[in-house]
Amino acid sequence: METEHNIRLTSAEMSYLWTTYQADTMSICMVNHFLQHIDDMEIKRVATHALDISQQHVEIIRQIFTDEAIQIPQAFGDQDVNLKAKRLFSDDFYLQYIKHMSKGGLATFSRALPNIYRQDILSFFSKCMTSTMELNNEVTQLLLEKGIAVRPPYIPSPKGVDFVQKQSFMLEGLGNGRALTGIEISDLYSNIQTNQLGVALATGFSQVVESNKVRKYILRGKDIALKHIKVFSDYLSYNSLPVPTSLAQGITESKESPFSDKLIMYHFSLMMYSGIGNYGVAISESQKSDLAIDYSRLLTETLKYAEDGVNIMIANKWLEKPPTASNRKDLAKD
Repeated sequence: METEHNIRLTSAEMSYLWTTYQADTMSICMVNHFLQHIDDMEIKRVATHALDISQQHVEIIRQIFTDEAIQIPQAFGDQDVNLKAKRLFSDDFYLQYIKHMSKGGLATFSRALPNIYRQDILSFFSKCMTSTMELNNEVTQLLLEKGIAVRPPYIPSPKGVDFVQKQSFMLEGLGNGRALTGIEISDLYSNIQTNQLGVALATGFSQVVESNKVRKYILRGKDIALKHIKVFSDYLSYNSLPVPTSLAQGITESKESPFSDKLIMYHFSLMMYSGIGNYGVAISESQKSDLAIDYSRLLTETLKYAEDGVNIMIANKWLEKPPTASNRKDLAKD
């Protein structure tokens, strides 16, 4: 029987370790810069906790890859962050940023865990999930204490059991009577918040990037995010529900870049694919046909935007190739 030590990493195990390493090395650069400027000691404590989690992840994955004779990714490091650069965002924004990043981590680890079989890797991702849950709880509590938590809207509690009477419950479009379900509201609210984070980051990053091509790409992304916010907000407004507030007030006027253009492009790529996943989930949970159609339309636009970003990263040799299957056609050549 094959021992645990000799069990090879599966494609899922290797790939989730690889992508986690990329994301956490980026996070280390981001949060290390945040910590140079945070004045609020409570927010500094949360940011330090976030940094410690990412550093632990990176150290463990590096050791696993070394033991398995797998090439450690270049990812991100000291060359991608300028710790002496001026503050680009406010303390409150840093807290909101960590909240969004912990949310993204929970989504990633929840996808990874069901596909992991080797016990040491399963243990690692279980601990990743637990530590990220703890961070999410900590940052959520602090957002509540500071009065800056952006909660989804309230809806009336059901007073009895009710059943859908007509198929039009799922087919009705905007303005045709049927109110949004709680899940639809939650998805709309969450996707507005994610796009608002993208708008704020795009605004800040566009002030500091060196490449004009990257700047134009980022500003195009900002316009797309603002359009998506408008589409989603119209659904909430029509149902007399509040729309999440902008995060733009948390941006300084600094024009000194804390991060490399490579890191900034990777960050946008990460947000794009996270958004694509969020839209996919929202489509599966939307029972209004017009809402599902809008998500599908905006998803297509996001995919095209993400593809253009990949082309910029390839042209600049910023995109590391992830673990892939063998190309059997090439291997079969003389």
